[in-house]
Amino acid sequence: MHSLAVTNNGTLAKEEVSLLVHQALANPQFDGQRILVLIPDGTRTAPIPQMFRLLYQELSHRVAALDFLIALGTHNPMSEEQINRLVGVTAEERKTTFKKINIFNHLWHLPETFISCGVISAAEIAEISNGMLHQEVDVRVNKLVVEYDLIIICGPVFPHEVVGFSGGNKYFFPGISGQEVINLSHWLGALITCYEIIGTPGVTPVRRLINRAASMIPTRKLCLAMVVAPKTNQLAGLYIDKPDLAWEAAAKLSAKLHIKYVDKPFKQVLSVMPEMYDDIWTAAKGMYKLEPVVADGGEVIIYAPHITEFSYTHGRVLAEIGYHVRDYFLKQWDKFQEYPAGVLAHSTHLKGMGTFDFLEGEKPRIRVTLATGISPERCAAHNLSYRDPATIELTQWSHREHEGILLVPKAGEILYRLK
Repeated sequence: MHSLAVTNNGTLAKEEVSLLVHQALANPQFDGQRILVLIPDGTRTAPIPQMFRLLYQELSHRVAALDFLIALGTHNPMSEEQINRLVGVTAEERKTTFKKINIFNHLWHLPETFISCGVISAAEIAEISNGMLHQEVDVRVNKLVVEYDLIIICGPVFPHEVVGFSGGNKYFFPGISGQEVINLSHWLGALITCYEIIGTPGVTPVRRLINRAASMIPTRKLCLAMVVAPKTNQLAGLYIDKPDLAWEAAAKLSAKLHIKYVDKPFKQVLSVMPEMYDDIWTAAKGMYKLEPVVADGGEVIIYAPHITEFSYTHGRVLAEIGYHVRDYFLKQWDKFQEYPAGVLAHSTHLKGMGTFDFLEGEKPRIRVTLATGISPERCAAHNLSYRDPATIELTQWSHREHEGILLVPKAGEILYRLK
């Protein structure tokens, strides 16, 4: 493995990162290869412009092709302007310096995007999921992966609500995956619960599922797993190896840098969501990352006046099902089993822990309130609380931890836990 890390919230110098990438890619085995690089979209903090230029500098003159694929999962395709901003180039540079490089959106909504790499049997899924699921799954992935000699994953690692820690093979599933593995993996995470799985070290059942699916992709793989220093867009660690090994090392550093421990729970948390989250589907991280430190009966407020939609992709389904605790769905499974399991999973993750039975009804552990551009009527229809964002003056929320009130600026990436 080629690796470089600082652990005390410091950052790596650009020269250090450059040298590490050079050493990892200097091997003549890369010469003449067709290489596809998987990168995140704009909903992740990472120095993608720096890595884009380094990969170009190291490989473009030696390889048969160097192209990039944005691992959107089911997020909105990015515009040319957004792509240029993501990789840090001007429109002019795209046409001149980088004209031989293709940057593709993962067109997840088109059936012709995918090929099947095979099927994981129901028996194996039962074993991976510790008996929670008994169904086979078709492992479909963007067909571009078999049109290249090498896939390079280049993305950051953070605590994650479905899989434990993000990154690594997650760039295949759900990054460029068909709906089957997306739905199954997200529902498995929901059954375990976000509360239990987020920031869990090592290989969770969901990570096992993702690794197993990735093992069915025949193309060689390399991973540049990045750990971003908190409050910056700079690297605190970079690990270059096979995806599972690079991810494992990065997740250990992420656990040190991206988990903040507090002494006691808060009755109210204000999660301020940055503009990079443009709907509740992505901004829900402001709940996931804070739920563990909210007291029973407490409240998380997602503050994002710029957000006007629950999900650009899955809004219609969410309008039908609303947001509910896990057991609301499980105990009425005949009513909900036809809905996409990935959307049910998002619903339960945002609503959080709680109980449901037919006599007592639904009892969430905490209240989730949206202070966004979504109307009170739509919030109520989706089973969420509403607060007018104009009534929130951020300066009045700071330094009130002693009152049980926590303000989290740029929420979504740091996980809060009780000591």
